[in-house]
Amino acid sequence: MLTTPTLLTQEFGVLSEGANSLNIAGPVYRLYEWWLHRQLSKEDAPEHVGIILDGNRRYAREHGLDTPWYGHRRGAQKVMEVLRILWEAGVKICTLYAFSMENFQRNKDEVREIMKIAKEKFGEVVDNPDIERHKVRVKAIGRVDLLPEDVQLAIRAAENQTEDYDRHTLNVAIGYSGRTELVDAFKSIGKEIQSNNMSPNDIDEQLIEKYLYTNGVPDPDLIIRTSGEERLSGFLLWQSAYSELYFAQIYWPAVRRIDVWRALRSYEQRSRRYGH
Repeated sequence: MLTTPTLLTQEFGVLSEGANSLNIAGPVYRLYEWWLHRQLSKEDAPEHVGIILDGNRRYAREHGLDTPWYGHRRGAQKVMEVLRILWEAGVKICTLYAFSMENFQRNKDEVREIMKIAKEKFGEVVDNPDIERHKVRVKAIGRVDLLPEDVQLAIRAAENQTEDYDRHTLNVAIGYSGRTELVDAFKSIGKEIQSNNMSPNDIDEQLIEKYLYTNGVPDPDLIIRTSGEERLSGFLLWQSAYSELYFAQIYWPAVRRIDVWRALRSYEQRSRRYGH
């Protein structure tokens, strides 16, 4: 009779990220889920996880669609599923990289569709049972003023609805760029200096952090990027100085529970020394 480790070793090729050949309802998959989940500890879970939601368009193309709408919609549907997995695993703060400043340069029809989806999803936050059950405070970070007015209204409604929740935090980076965030912070500091409210000698890391979009939120412990690309693409450039990075070989709309758990397990197995 095969032991659990031997069985999992033999099946690992089928269980690998992005594989489509495994029956996820089958006994081997359920055994692997059980085995993987047993390796996780809520006490060792990252407090703050950032996710770069990548691969929507390639997912659509691989499903025979030339337009990316399908991929973006499937990706949007995946968000709450993954958030529930993270909350249940002990993660308190999630920051999702949904739409970058550079994404504004994409095809106008694609941008319009993404904004439509953003409006719908922020609208769904209001009275959402998962958001209420987990007491999730929702906040948009980025150049929100560049978004369509109806999207801005949906964002404000979601933020107002959840402003008193304090068990979890969900930051949605939309119209976001790490470089733009730093530029905005330095401009704000410069205005304070011009107004004689502070001196250049007052500037240190703690002061700069107060002017970032993420002011008051701990830096991410773990950043996950899907799709196999291995770069941050301007995501939380200041805040990610000591973040652990995990690159998943699967498109965002296809992410499974085991993919999230693998990322968390990888984090828990690492030794964080912060340069010491």
